[in-house]
Amino acid sequence: MEDSKIIPIIKFNSGDKSQVISKLPDIPSVPSNPSFNVNPALQKILTGKQLLVGDLPFSLEEIHQHYENGYIVYRRGLEISDTKLKCERCGSTDPASFAEFPCSRCGETDVYCRRCLMMGRVSGCTPLISWKGPNPESTVHSSLLNWDGQLSEGQKLASNRVVEAVENLSELLVWAVAGAGKTEVLFAGIERALSTGKRVCLATPRTDVVLELAPRLGKVFPQVKIASLYGGSDDRHEYAQLTIATTHQLLRFYQAFDVIIVDEVDAFPYSVDETLQYVVEQSRKLQSTLIYLTATPSQKWQRECRLGKREYVTIPARFHRKPLPVPRFEWSGNWEKKLSKGKLSVNITKWIEARLASGKPTLVFVPKISYMEKILFLLRQLHPQIESVHAEDPERKEKVLKMRQKEIPILVTTTILERGVTISNIDVAVIGSEDRIFTESALVQIAGRAGRSTQFPTGDVIFFHYGKTEAMVNARNQIVKMNKEGIKKGLIDV
Repeated sequence: MEDSKIIPIIKFNSGDKSQVISKLPDIPSVPSNPSFNVNPALQKILTGKQLLVGDLPFSLEEIHQHYENGYIVYRRGLEISDTKLKCERCGSTDPASFAEFPCSRCGETDVYCRRCLMMGRVSGCTPLISWKGPNPESTVHSSLLNWDGQLSEGQKLASNRVVEAVENLSELLVWAVAGAGKTEVLFAGIERALSTGKRVCLATPRTDVVLELAPRLGKVFPQVKIASLYGGSDDRHEYAQLTIATTHQLLRFYQAFDVIIVDEVDAFPYSVDETLQYVVEQSRKLQSTLIYLTATPSQKWQRECRLGKREYVTIPARFHRKPLPVPRFEWSGNWEKKLSKGKLSVNITKWIEARLASGKPTLVFVPKISYMEKILFLLRQLHPQIESVHAEDPERKEKVLKMRQKEIPILVTTTILERGVTISNIDVAVIGSEDRIFTESALVQIAGRAGRSTQFPTGDVIFFHYGKTEAMVNARNQIVKMNKEGIKKGLIDV
């Protein structure tokens, strides 16, 4: 049987794309046939998804039988609006995202979206396939949360607001300082959603966060099926009440979740990639809850919070009730010029020597790998066990572990360790904090590495610079503001 008789082929012809696309027929939706014998495996895989034919381990004939009986809907992968192309999966409308190719499926010159190609090719003749029948049955328990920890006063307030957002199907920004315990704040809201049969997704920009959160939430919600999704994950076709996924994986979802929680909303790539922001909206149900988590909202979001245009709650203090370490600014002259001559600025060297003398573990952030290598060479003359780490370092995790075990006294790093790393009793320096890679968000996160533990709630944070930047000033102001708010609310001891 030919493909065109099984699945509606939507295709381009050679010639003017806008004319051809505007003539494409709509794909009709078929009423459900209650007597049809639904394949439960197909139902589980497709519920809340938008997949390509090649993503499905079923024959074209079986897929189309479900369509003809009203349990599957076909949507055009590429659409046109005002003579512009749009990829319905990733939302891209940038002309540079689309390219022609000779399509073996429709036998003609076709167009595909390059922006989301890593998830499979969306072209003019490949519909997106979704489920429109009933959802698979989920086990609903009245009590799901298995956690006996205690929330701070700030966490309790935020937790209550999260529960309200779940109940009211509203949006909420949780603005919590680094080290405030954002994950614990979510527990009650997630339980409320799951106990009423809702589907929940916790999305984060980074795979390592997915790998960390999956077992952690598995212990807290032991009766709940959890799917963890990232590149190469084995859970790709799982239907779960609770999904933990990288934001890229949401490209495969369509109107799936009653509650979406986006962690580290300020982090790259989510903060700068409109595609990821589009797929978050597309993967939530029309009536749903959207919760954002961050320690460092953008200036735009901060302004919206101040003007009452965005619902938010702050956690301005850590559990140990001590203020956040406030960064010090110290001018270090033209440190790049000195470094090119094989030298470090005197005040940088003295600060490093003081850390080595006191035995304080230290993170030193630098703007580029090339600088990191030169600085490492110089610092190893002070102590041979000083190490460096960057995004492509295969020993990244091992080096962080060695530092926790006090086998490495100082770790020179790029911004790869600006978040997600907790090392007790640590001091932090930024060399070249005027570099544009050190955004306000990055600098707040970097400062947030210090003073995280109850035993060691303080730490020295210093920004060595060759000229103050707006990002540096805004970062320090944000930290000072949070400390003042924490004191005002009685969350910080003075």
